[in-house]
Amino acid sequence: MLYSVLVEFHKDFVSVNGTEITVGVKSRPVNGAANKEIIKKLSKYFDVAATSIVIRSGHKSSRKTIEIV
Repeated sequence: MLYSVLVEFHKDFVSVNGTEITVGVKSRPVNGAANKEIIKKLSKYFDVAATSIVIRSGHKSSRKTIEIV
């Protein structure tokens, strides 16, 4: 299933509204650290393995499209 994700920095939360997710991350967007934190938080929230979550677009953006397979 595809989800639209909005990232907010310097915060720590996950909010899901249908297929729109807002994630607060503490990590800086350097060397993929923020993306790794997003995947970790979403895998915990949806209770799936981190390898089941794929960022389809927006790797360097605060707006991303992710897929949970």
